[in-house]
Amino acid sequence: MKLLVDSGSTKADWIAIDDNGKVIFTTQSLGLNPEVLEEEEIINRLDNKFDISHNKDKATHLFFYGAGCGTDRMKDFLTSVFKKYFTKAIVSVYEDTYAAAFGTTPRGEQAIVCILGTGSNCSYFDGKVLHQKVQSLGYIAMDDGSGNRFGRHLLRGYYFNKMPMDLAKEFEEEYNLEPDYIKHNLYKEPNPNAYLATFAKFLIKHKDNDYCKKIIQDEMKDFVENYILQFENCHDVLVHFVGSIAFYLKDELEVALEKYDIKVGNVLRRPIDGLIAYHVLNK
Repeated sequence: MKLLVDSGSTKADWIAIDDNGKVIFTTQSLGLNPEVLEEEEIINRLDNKFDISHNKDKATHLFFYGAGCGTDRMKDFLTSVFKKYFTKAIVSVYEDTYAAAFGTTPRGEQAIVCILGTGSNCSYFDGKVLHQKVQSLGYIAMDDGSGNRFGRHLLRGYYFNKMPMDLAKEFEEEYNLEPDYIKHNLYKEPNPNAYLATFAKFLIKHKDNDYCKKIIQDEMKDFVENYILQFENCHDVLVHFVGSIAFYLKDELEVALEKYDIKVGNVLRRPIDGLIAYHVLNK
């Protein structure tokens, strides 16, 4: 049994397949980002999902694609944790961009592959290897166009009294905006980036509001200029996207890229289904 996992900071999609790609089970756990979680919390999140804990000794391979796995240190840390848990499995840990690359180009086509979800990322896929021009410094310093950036804009706009009054009133009704509650989630709870990203749903809901529209346009512009335009061939290959932000703001994304003569390819909410095709084709 092979376990395929696509993990962001917020959630992780799990699919167990046999050698022919037949699905044995699917489930979802909380995200397993090694940049923000300790070993104990990772184990707790695995134990809390029956399908995972009940089948951990049946897994022969674990292919984990995750946010926060962009450095050897984080890959080694997570590999060690998984080997302790899935004792009979061969463990392979990749950064989440590889899930996006394999999921959007299962036959190995050259493309630029972007992630726009809780966080953001962008790489050139040559058909085998991913090449990055920008080393991520995490959600505080980077993540242009991401859910957590949108959440940051909304909170700042609300507290600096920049948000239109009618929008602010609805924002208050939908979220707990008590300062102590917000600061607790930002500084005391795990995954503050995922907490910030929860506000993106509000932005998407009101994407036609001029205030929200400007936030979206500015972030899309920053993502294109700071990430995609780093690659000289960005006008020659398709640019694929994976992630909930890209999926729900696809129209806005296409408009933003059209201004730079960049062609949008596949836009997937999640790459997990494409990963099945990839692992069947590349046994």
